[in-house]
Amino acid sequence: MRRYYEVFEKGPTLSDLLSYSHYCELIWFEDINKINYYIKISVEQNLSVRQLRELIKNNEYERLDDKTKQKLIFSKETSVVDFIKNPITIKNTTNKEIISEKVLQKVILENIPAFLKKLGNGFTFVENEYKIKIGNNYNYIDLLLYNYKYNCFVVVELKVTELKKEHIGQIKVYINYIDKNIREINQDKTIGIIICKKR
Repeated sequence: MRRYYEVFEKGPTLSDLLSYSHYCELIWFEDINKINYYIKISVEQNLSVRQLRELIKNNEYERLDDKTKQKLIFSKETSVVDFIKNPITIKNTTNKEIISEKVLQKVILENIPAFLKKLGNGFTFVENEYKIKIGNNYNYIDLLLYNYKYNCFVVVELKVTELKKEHIGQIKVYINYIDKNIREINQDKTIGIIICKKR
């Protein structure tokens, strides 16, 4: 109780939508911004104590970039891009070694709900190997997602190497295609995520 008083006297915004047990998970953090972040997403996503514990265990706050943390502190407007975690951790429960994009895609698809949760809030799965025609050639988007919170399509490209310039060029082509041919007028612009070995 003493620790509870010491922490919440400093000013985190308490919510009556969370239980005492939620706050007991947070009182050991020294960073008030971190506490406020977990309170905010617990309320927004209606998280149980167990779900909150899982986010803390996965270092959800630490995986946000510094710009996003600043936006959260100063209540600035955020977009879906701000909440993409880095790194994105993908649990490989198969016996297969991830040596190709196809194997990586298979590992993700075997537990797509867990993967979507790792990305952040509001992601839904549309299709894998989404077929598009550019000129006379067919191309395949590794994963096409939609974020209902931010009302936009999300193109995901999987790479088992470190990030290269051509990967960025490739995903820009796919983003432009979705914006021109699939996106409705009331939807926000498509974003792209490249998952690779190194940032």
